[in-house]
Amino acid sequence: MSMQLGGGGSSIKSDINVTPLVDVMLVLLIIMMIIAPLLQKGVDVRLPIAINSASKPETQDQTVLGIKADKTVWINGVEVRKEELRSRLESILETKKEKLILIKADEDAPYSAVMDAMDTLRASGIEDVGLITDSKSANALSGGN
Repeated sequence: MSMQLGGGGSSIKSDINVTPLVDVMLVLLIIMMIIAPLLQKGVDVRLPIAINSASKPETQDQTVLGIKADKTVWINGVEVRKEELRSRLESILETKKEKLILIKADEDAPYSAVMDAMDTLRASGIEDVGLITDSKSANALSGGN
């Protein structure tokens, strides 16, 4: 193995320096790791705690109906007036095969607001409804009561 030092040879060095490329890719990876959870935030609610909740992986294809403590209704992170709820739900679900709605209601939301939303879902022909809750073990790990 020989090694050329200095300007003794007339050959052109054609190696690619990948260090700047790796640096840029690591910065982009860190930025994506920080921003990705913020994009999936949705509606900020305090979920009720349930002992027997089953974890279901969230995908982008699910339709989530959020109900805040002040009775405002959100569909997939977009606020909807009560009068528009049924038409908006029907337009969202007309192209989907699985007509499943997940309700993410705040712990302090009135029971009547949740039941009004469920009545609207039933009037739209949606029978498959899931309720999103925090599990007791996850709440204990995060320092909740």
